[in-house]
Amino acid sequence: MAVSSLTRGSSRRFSLPNLLTYGRVAAVPVVVGCLFWPEVAAARWAALAIFILAGISDFLDGYLARALAQQSSLGRMLDPIADKLLVSAVLLMLAADHTIAGVSLWAAIVILCREILVSGLREFLAELKVSVPVSRVAKWKTFLQLVALGFLIAGPASAPVITTIGLGLLWVSAILTFYTGGDYFIAGVKHLLAEDEKV
Repeated sequence: MAVSSLTRGSSRRFSLPNLLTYGRVAAVPVVVGCLFWPEVAAARWAALAIFILAGISDFLDGYLARALAQQSSLGRMLDPIADKLLVSAVLLMLAADHTIAGVSLWAAIVILCREILVSGLREFLAELKVSVPVSRVAKWKTFLQLVALGFLIAGPASAPVITTIGLGLLWVSAILTFYTGGDYFIAGVKHLLAEDEKV
């Protein structure tokens, strides 16, 4: 029975949805490496291609996990981590090469701060065995972030208008990011106050 349980655990770790998530994590240093040479158009396009594949895998892994009944605790843990690593790393690289500059840096700061806040709140709520389901708005937020970053990666290698569109989408995603972060914050505060009342 122990061997059977070990086999099932191993198969879940290497299920197709989890493999897609692992691939998204592995894509992060590759995209960052390509963006180290912002003036090289080929490197920029390579970064965009890998980023798009990683973005597609973000939507595929959850769908396949449900469709194939291969949901796992590991997948639920790694999926948001992979998303945050990818978005945060690309934001930092785009800020470093001044694709995101000036007042638009505030949009990037809002997104990064929200990701840190939500990570902390998720850890706190997990200790209380409380889960906050991902809302439809949060899914749109993630989609817009990925699209905005895709435009910003491509911008310097194509046309200035592409960068402008990317910055506009970045601001829209930052607003949605702020809004969805508020949902997590309210949930966290509510449960924190409930815990204090028990003491």
